[in-house]
Amino acid sequence: MLGKAELLDAVAGVNRGINSSPSDRAAIQAAAATLEGRNPTPEPLQASDRLNGDWRLLYTTSRELLNIDRVPLASLGPIYQSICLAENRIYNIAEVNGPPLLSGLVAVAATLEPVSTQRVNVRFVRGVVGLRRALGYQSVAQFIEKMQTTPKFSLLQGLDFSINPERQSGWLEVTYLDDDLRIGRGNQGSLFVLQKV
Repeated sequence: MLGKAELLDAVAGVNRGINSSPSDRAAIQAAAATLEGRNPTPEPLQASDRLNGDWRLLYTTSRELLNIDRVPLASLGPIYQSICLAENRIYNIAEVNGPPLLSGLVAVAATLEPVSTQRVNVRFVRGVVGLRRALGYQSVAQFIEKMQTTPKFSLLQGLDFSINPERQSGWLEVTYLDDDLRIGRGNQGSLFVLQKV
């Protein structure tokens, strides 16, 4: 599709947005807006077969996510978002690369509340931070299953904490969705470009 290749090219060299210049950000915003104007799935929340599953973040303007890269002796690895509409759940998982045996993980779970055919309210309810090895992390799907079956990880595995959903909430709108690409906009003006895993 015209515009999709341009967007993928624009996001390819900016390391999820960490290395983006103002001109990069302007080009990405323009390419995203072009695609959003040709959205093949105008009611994405009705297209669960397309929306459900694991997505890898290609680009974002969210400083909260990109600031994970500022942890000393660490660099931000892949970031994933997993959507399960049947359970009204969303999971964000960021891999943090560090010295051998010290690679970490930051995961958050949230509930979804559809408010239109494009927008969901998101309420964050749980966070997990720890070393990947101690948490037994192998893959996104495996770890989400582990989060679903483990009410609370032990302190030896990592920090597992409740998040006050009244303080940590927002909304997310799916503005473009096809079989392998999703564009979203958040309540803080953030842009997200994700590719299906």
